[in-house]
Formats: sequence, C-alpha cells, structure tokens
Amino acid sequence: MAVQGSSDILIDELYETTHRLRQFVEARLREKGASVARLRALRMLASAPKPLRMRDLSERAGIAARTATTIVDSLERDGLVERVRHPQDRRAFLVRLTDEGLRCHREAEEIDRLALAEATAALNADDRARLRTLLGRIRDHTA
Repeated sequence: MAVQGSSDILIDELYETTHRLRQFVEARLREKGASVARLRALRMLASAPKPLRMRDLSERAGIAARTATTIVDSLERDGLVERVRHPQDRRAFLVRLTDEGLRCHREAEEIDRLALAEATAALNADDRARLRTLLGRIRDHTA
C-alpha cells in the first residue's frame, strides 16, 4: 500500500507504482553503467531526425536546461555524444550520438524492455488492455 501523500489513495498508488518501476529499471541499467536519465537522453537523440540543440533536448525530455547539460557532459565524457557547431548559429552547438552512443542506446533499450517485461509479467493481455484504457481515460480527462 502506498504512503498517503495526496487526498486520493489511487493517485498515491499510481505515483508509488511509477516510482517503483523507475527504481526497478534503474537498478537493471546501473548494472551496465547506464541510468534512466541517460537512456532518456540517448532515446531523444536517437529518435531525432537531426542533431538537437541543448534547449530542444531539455524541452523534449521535460528536464531543466542545467540537468540536460549535466547529462550531456557525462555522455560526452563517455564518448556517447558529441557537440558540433550549429551550421547557422556560430554561438550554438548541436548534440548528436556517436557510433558508440548508438550502440549503448540499443543496449540500454533492450535492458529497459526486458526489465519492464519482467516487472509487468503478472499482467496478462486483458489486464494490460484494461489498464491502458483506464490510464487513457485519466489522461484524456486531464488534457
């Protein structure tokens, strides 16, 4: 049972479940030297049709610019991304994945996929469909 943190136990349980899922995946990723935050950044860069400005990366990831800079600095130190000059704005830099970054992204995605499959293994196809429907209703109502 979730610790009461709001006026609705259902919401508390949703937050607690999300938190536990993140911790579960984080533990699996850490075994390989990765993290959820790093995976999210790699995912954003891998799915972008072209290199991203730091501002665009932070907006897409929903994180503060300073947090994005810290993550990119770490990824750059590890040789997973590189900063390149923006072709139209000499003051700006773009961030793109290196070949090693693409490899690490694929590996981290597989770890994430396996961890989430393990975490949700108790749900059958009907359970999953029902849960998605219910969560969709909440999202639609709060949009």
